[in-house]
Amino acid sequence: MAAQTSPPPAPPRSSPLQEDRPETTWQELRASVTGDKPLGDGTGLVTLEAPKRAEDAAIVPITLRIAVPDGDPRRVKALTLVVDDNPSPVVGTFRFAEGQRHFNLSTRIRVNSYSYVRAIAETEGGALYMTRVFVKASGGCSAPALKDPVASTAHLGEMRFRSFAERGEAQVQVRHPNYSGLQMDQLTRTYTPAWFVENMTVRQGDKPVFTMTGGISISEDPTFRFSFARNAEPVTVTAKDTEGRVFTQTFPAANGT
Repeated sequence: MAAQTSPPPAPPRSSPLQEDRPETTWQELRASVTGDKPLGDGTGLVTLEAPKRAEDAAIVPITLRIAVPDGDPRRVKALTLVVDDNPSPVVGTFRFAEGQRHFNLSTRIRVNSYSYVRAIAETEGGALYMTRVFVKASGGCSAPALKDPVASTAHLGEMRFRSFAERGEAQVQVRHPNYSGLQMDQLTRTYTPAWFVENMTVRQGDKPVFTMTGGISISEDPTFRFSFARNAEPVTVTAKDTEGRVFTQTFPAANGT
């Protein structure tokens, strides 16, 4: 009779920051993003949601959720979104005038090749915490613009604002081609120069809801959905692009669109 043997022990479960995929690119660029600050595990502080495989690499939906547990004194003052293998890895940094314990923020980004996408939270005390997901997508930064260039220019800077009071959310969109500099004009066979919204501020009355400093990885017609408590104060959105154009629009508090 063959001797009975015990089954081999189960392999250790991976933590949210452990995966089998190499992170060579991140190791090379980390210092330029976070400096020499320690980088803690962001589990339980910030959640990053993204599709495992994107349907369209030029408009990959991303959601960041700040959710500080009860009893935890930390507050998040900034979130930085990074796509390791994009030509310009830092997608953008979102800052809050007051530290947040609970806040949701969604946008659409370009992903140029299979890559880790990272969310780095900075607390009021200056500590950094990271979480990440792996997204399968390619060609997002060089994909042709979805809209006709003439039409995009004609509606440049137009804004739309919607409040979803029942969800505690609002959404703002700025009409802008947000050219990455990697898109080729199919007629001239030359690359369209980079031209994108680099700064945006959303205010409710005199109080900033958030500010954004972005780059080429934000999708065409930058769109942001975010936590929002509607009150009697109007909402003012100000955006500035890389050519120095400034777009500002104020939406009455009673008007949801």
